[in-house]
Amino acid sequence: MRELRLAKETVRRFFRAENIEELLAKPRAGRPSLLDAYKPYLHERCNAGITNASMLYREITEQGYRGSRGTVAAYLAPLRALGAAPPATPAVPKVRQITSWLLRRPEDLDTDEALQLKQVLVACPHLEATATHVGTFAEMLTGRHGDRLDSWMTSVDTDDLPHLHRFVTGLRRDYQAVRHGLTLPHSSGTVEGNVNRIKMIKRQMYGRAKFDLLRKRILLAA
Repeated sequence: MRELRLAKETVRRFFRAENIEELLAKPRAGRPSLLDAYKPYLHERCNAGITNASMLYREITEQGYRGSRGTVAAYLAPLRALGAAPPATPAVPKVRQITSWLLRRPEDLDTDEALQLKQVLVACPHLEATATHVGTFAEMLTGRHGDRLDSWMTSVDTDDLPHLHRFVTGLRRDYQAVRHGLTLPHSSGTVEGNVNRIKMIKRQMYGRAKFDLLRKRILLAA
């Protein structure tokens, strides 16, 4: 500690570590770090001999990093001490990203998104099964294939997917309406769209005017 002029806990952590993974700075579980997207670049620069925290902080800030210099310095400390940086672990996509990929048509995903989704599904068989069922249901919904509903629900029941089991239970409670909704060309979409539009106008006007102006805005926008 005296020779390197480091804190006691830092020296103890390096002394007790059995591999590099124990030394690399890690975000708390469930909370991705702002630095995740820039770690591959930092590893590349460290292996090129550039380990100055202030310089690298400026470089990634120019690329869009919005975190602190301290976070960068803490992450670089073990890499600088080892003299080399291993390949950076790819950041796990956020839940909303994965959800967005699952709910879009496969042809609407770009190459990078399709690759990331494939990697996620390969890593999680339960999520892969969920994606298959979601895609099949989307085909029924957009193509009005209500005749496939029974076989789809049976297929879901055979998989270990409690979240989809609850969804299927809800469908069975109102089976006839769901079957008609997936089969007939009629729907309440127009009514729901108008209700949503009126609510949006109301929120825009909150606290500013009375019913007279609201009435005019709705009628003029119709």
